[in-house]
Amino acid sequence: MANTITNHGSYDYIIVGAGSSGCLLANRLTQNPDVTVLLLEAGSKDDYVWIHVPVGYLYCIDNPRTDWQFKTTENVNLNGRQLLYPRGKTLGGSSSINGMIYMRGQAADFDLWSSLTNDSAWSWDQVLPRYKSFEDYHGGANDWHGAGGEWSVSKQRLKWDILESFKEATIQAGIPETSDFNRGDNFGVGYFDVNQKNGWRLNTAKAFLKKASLRSNLTIITGAHVDRLVFDVNKKCIGVNFYGNNTAHCAQVNSEALLSAGSIGSVQILERSGIGQKKHLQDLGIPVVHDSPGVGENLQDHLQLRMIYKVSNISTLNTKVNSLFGKAKIGLEYLLRRTGPMSMAPSQLGAFAKTAFQTRANVQYHVQPLSLERFGENLHPFNAFTASVCNLQPSSVGSVHISSADFMASPLINPNYLSTITDRKVAVESIELTRKIISQPALSQFCPMEYKPGAHLLSEEDLVIAAGDIGTTIFHPVGTCKMGLESDPLAVVDSELRVFGVRGLRIVDASVMPKITSGNTAAPTMMIAQRVADILKSR
Repeated sequence: MANTITNHGSYDYIIVGAGSSGCLLANRLTQNPDVTVLLLEAGSKDDYVWIHVPVGYLYCIDNPRTDWQFKTTENVNLNGRQLLYPRGKTLGGSSSINGMIYMRGQAADFDLWSSLTNDSAWSWDQVLPRYKSFEDYHGGANDWHGAGGEWSVSKQRLKWDILESFKEATIQAGIPETSDFNRGDNFGVGYFDVNQKNGWRLNTAKAFLKKASLRSNLTIITGAHVDRLVFDVNKKCIGVNFYGNNTAHCAQVNSEALLSAGSIGSVQILERSGIGQKKHLQDLGIPVVHDSPGVGENLQDHLQLRMIYKVSNISTLNTKVNSLFGKAKIGLEYLLRRTGPMSMAPSQLGAFAKTAFQTRANVQYHVQPLSLERFGENLHPFNAFTASVCNLQPSSVGSVHISSADFMASPLINPNYLSTITDRKVAVESIELTRKIISQPALSQFCPMEYKPGAHLLSEEDLVIAAGDIGTTIFHPVGTCKMGLESDPLAVVDSELRVFGVRGLRIVDASVMPKITSGNTAAPTMMIAQRVADILKSR
């Protein structure tokens, strides 16, 4: 891929961030040979081998080569714990280090967006064709899926006996089996579809930039750390200042700048550019371009509760990797067939369920044939599986803000998990629902024993504390530059993602979601980019 460094230049569009949205945008806009595009990525090229091997997320997360290594502030509702907050730092962004799960969300999510923005273009009926436009679905084109697009949606290439038994137990607990979570109502249990191709991870750089990078009207610069956006006296964005190779650069933009740096990065750049909460910017000595109170607010994320169960009479990945022979066998299987544990997404089996009094699925399971104390540590020496369950529609909201005008300073990330009575109630009900599934006949032969949080914890008070002990991010931050009506004081962009108060600037990433989707967030982020690409191409 191209890696051109320039000290100056003028482009029709400048895209900041080559992640899930930026790569798709760059592809779509440069399909017009008369349009020039500069794509800036602060990370490096995606030439690290572990980006492309599915199990390589283990070596990419919390690795300074591929991850920004952000951390949250200490969270009182997580019993004072501070969490790793992974964000991709390479071409492909977080699509290079995420769980590879293809999940759109529920129809009701997008109908809510449509209501909040008074724009039917965000309704389920209108976002569905956008999803289909970039899909290459393993089952071919049908009423629900597209074929021939750049984004491969594949079946997983392995199964585990313990997962099959968990699936059967889930059905026995009253949750139906499903073969497709992406038809607007994801209630059910089944295996996740994944973004892989022939056993390799597919990131958005490979999917959307590989061919686009050969176009003469696309310039891609990696290692480009954007300091700020430049505005003229009329508050029109006219350029982008960035650093690369220890040198300051400025590129001019003729039409629009498209900020696609994600729910953390886009906030950092906006605030350094003078768009944000007036007092916060003044305290940091940053000249205010536009007082926008909503920048950095409305942070939403899915908190997963990692419940672990020891099992007997069955093997899990824990014991398979705890021997040289087992490791060699796993490596050989992937080398020869691109199957087996090295082809695994972090979670293989999924389920969407309803806790008490819910009319639609409000919790999601990610089930894994393995267990460990925390990410980055070795698997347990005993056979076990993990059933992580997350609240899909949390009411807790947090914030992210810069701590300094220095573009290399880490932001202050406060997800504010479990801060509402409703979220704490769902956490308790999630643990109880998991125990109901585990108690079904399909799992009885394996004598499952609750290792975490512990079967002795029964009261609501104890389970709330336990949720704080075992809860962790599932890496779905959204909402920090939310779209909405101009009358909403916390809305940052309108329904076409134009930033209020300035001209020539849109935000095109997960930060614009007014409410988090009911599932993994990578695919909705690409759909958002497709919407903006359609708008810009039509004009």
